[in-house]
Amino acid sequence: MKTSELNYFKKILEDRKLQILKNINGAHDELDQLGSCELNDEGDHASVSNSVMIDSVIARQQQQELNDIDRALARIASGEYGTCAMCGVEIGFQRLKVKPHAIYCIDCREIVEK
Repeated sequence: MKTSELNYFKKILEDRKLQILKNINGAHDELDQLGSCELNDEGDHASVSNSVMIDSVIARQQQQELNDIDRALARIASGEYGTCAMCGVEIGFQRLKVKPHAIYCIDCREIVEK
């Protein structure tokens, strides 16, 4: 992979990482605010409980994506980025544009999903 392409994906990954960190910190702040609210009835409790559950699921998904991004950045640093972790074939540019933290080519991804 060309240096310009690596720099392109590194920038995308770093920008996404910053956005996820902001999202996670915002969710924590929101949960803290919800925890300090005075809840007057069962409806309020149910609403807060539902919000906490949804925020928790979203935070877990974003934490997983953050871990994937960190691994992709490490692969850039080690020179392994853009190569399928299973078969060693170069991952297509278009696939990386869609999912810059991909570690498998499309064929191997299908195998892993099965």
